Amino acid sequence: MGTGYTTIMYDAEAIDDALGDIAACQYDGVEIGVEKIRANGVEPVDRWLKEYDLELYLAMSEWIESEAAVQRMIDDMPTIADLGAEFVGILPPQRARYDTGTVEEWLSRITNAAVDAGVRPVVHHHGATAIEGPSEIRRYLEAIDDLELLFDTAHYYPYGDNYPDGDLTDGIERFADDIAYVHLKDVDPVKDFEANRDALSEADFHLDNVINYFRSFTDLGDGILEFDAFYEALTEAGYDGHYTIEIENEVDKPLIHAKENYDYWSSVEAANARSR
Repeated sequence: MGTGYTTIMYDAEAIDDALGDIAACQYDGVEIGVEKIRANGVEPVDRWLKEYDLELYLAMSEWIESEAAVQRMIDDMPTIADLGAEFVGILPPQRARYDTGTVEEWLSRITNAAVDAGVRPVVHHHGATAIEGPSEIRRYLEAIDDLELLFDTAHYYPYGDNYPDGDLTDGIERFADDIAYVHLKDVDPVKDFEANRDALSEADFHLDNVINYFRSFTDLGDGILEFDAFYEALTEAGYDGHYTIEIENEVDKPLIHAKENYDYWSSVEAANARSR
């Protein structure tokens, strides 16, 4: 088990800098988008990972929005495996754009390609996509053999049983046997957060709805999510995998955000250890 950080706040041309920042903050691993790996090339990314002594926890797919995107991800699986990634994350298509049969077929083909390459496929439930809430998560996990769950704290919060409270433990109770990888970010709901959530679930992608919904995601400890209870519940459920912090709105001073979030999560882990 380790603590990782994503490169989401860094442009493709800054991946070298990103890995240096992440290593300087004492993270164990990193998550990189497949499109950024493509832009830099396999050899440079592999060299930087070795230079900074970082494990590639997960390679995140592009948005699966077309047959061409599916095929690109299938073609990339050997590269993802060669870089030593344990997981490949799968980002579902936009809400209401495709029927469930198409989504299932696409996820199945990517899952099969990942397993053939020796990489574990995890689906990333995500607001405004075909896989938002618990019932949709369950549907695809049951339909596709070998597909596991990337549990994202901020993306689960709006659809959990305890909403609007920041208690995520119902998600652990529901998906404990399926969670293979975890994304950590907090939520500080803006005004009309619920209305914006509902609009996106109804495929009303007005710019204000999108911006106001996703700008609620924030640094750990700056929102309302109860991370101590979340970590305790996952630990008691037997989860021993990675925790990767994904901060996506704080584009200024990314090194500072990386360090502050590392320190926050370390304090959660330490407090849990002391209580045992």
